[in-house]
Amino acid sequence: MPQEYFHDLAEALGTMLRGDEVYTASYDGEDSDFVRFNRTRVRQAGHVVQRKLAVDLIRGRRHASGSLTLAGDLEVDRPALASMVEGLRETLGHLPEDPYLLYSTEARSGERVGENGLPEGRAAVADIQAAAGDRDLVGIYAAGGIYSGFASSLGQRNWYSSWSFNLDWSFYHEKDKAVKALYAGFDWSPVELGRKVDWASRQLDVLRRPARTVPPGRYRVYLSPAALYDIVSLLTWGGFGLKAHRTKQTPLLRMVEGDARLSPEVRLEENTREGIAPDFQEAGFLKPPRVTLIEGGGYRDCLVSPRSAGEYGVPTNGADAEESPESVDMAPGDLPRERILGLLDTGIYINNVWYLNYSDRTACRTTGMTRFATFWVEGGEIRAPLNVMRFDETIYRMLGENLVGLTSERDLILDPHTYLSRSTRSGRLPGALVDDFTLTL
Repeated sequence: MPQEYFHDLAEALGTMLRGDEVYTASYDGEDSDFVRFNRTRVRQAGHVVQRKLAVDLIRGRRHASGSLTLAGDLEVDRPALASMVEGLRETLGHLPEDPYLLYSTEARSGERVGENGLPEGRAAVADIQAAAGDRDLVGIYAAGGIYSGFASSLGQRNWYSSWSFNLDWSFYHEKDKAVKALYAGFDWSPVELGRKVDWASRQLDVLRRPARTVPPGRYRVYLSPAALYDIVSLLTWGGFGLKAHRTKQTPLLRMVEGDARLSPEVRLEENTREGIAPDFQEAGFLKPPRVTLIEGGGYRDCLVSPRSAGEYGVPTNGADAEESPESVDMAPGDLPRERILGLLDTGIYINNVWYLNYSDRTACRTTGMTRFATFWVEGGEIRAPLNVMRFDETIYRMLGENLVGLTSERDLILDPHTYLSRSTRSGRLPGALVDDFTLTL
């Protein structure tokens, strides 16, 4: 079992210390199925089991870090671990003291073990193919267990595990025309998959109509939860960290300094309790179940890493070194999703955005492009697909003065990135109806 093996590693690591040395160690692992689809057929299938251990060897205020990939056999991993520790020990003598070193010295141990509600891999594939039918489904299904652990020579032991799935797919039409969709969560439901496939199929039918181009200007738009998640994710690049605030590099500087606000409807949290990220971080500090970042449209709290806590003399709230939210949660509004087209009336339905970046970071102005089944709506009905357009907007207009409302329903979005390992970032967001959204070309 991964948890038992991690504890064995922690005990072995403790026997390698000398004198007043201290260690902290973080374990990350996964046991995942991956299936790649093209034309709704399985083109590649595989299973990945991987484990990694990162160790920080500490003596006084000096510390050195290293990591290694584990074989899962203590007889094989122990010599490699011992060799790494010896290398870190040699490195310590050449390093200066770290004035901002901070790690957990209270043995606050615990575990959070999720339930496995996933189907057997073949069953999930059968459900996907049955739902897609003869459409050209292109995408990746990733599912399985994700594990994290923390241990220190001071006696602390923490363990986290969760089981989730993520189907990131598109219904392809032709050339650059496709409908992109996501289905992710903890408990697989063929009924819910069918509902998402049905909505994507209806959009695919519209995508077969001649595309329309609209002139640059300002339009009423609906941002789907997936589009809003991408926009909010851009804000996490330094938007909520204490370090970025104190150095005035946060893109939300105007909000922090008090001369700009979002709509009173906007409440944004780091909701660790309902995400898939562990509830502790690499220095052993525990994360609270929730940290309120924005409340009533105003800035509330920062994410504070141990290093920033040491530098600025404030308590840490368990943020990682990047001080970036991992489990973004935006409160719902009161707009029923089934009425969105009628409320949009005449405007643009945006399913996805891409190529996002800041065009003016200090003003929190973002630029990006529409992509994957963006539609022109008239009289509350989808009339035609829209050709790709670029937009340029500030967050203060999108989620502030021009926000008409947020949907009462929300989508759970799990980050589909699998580079090196499956991502533990997630979001739970509503859709947003926005006036005077600026399309530039």
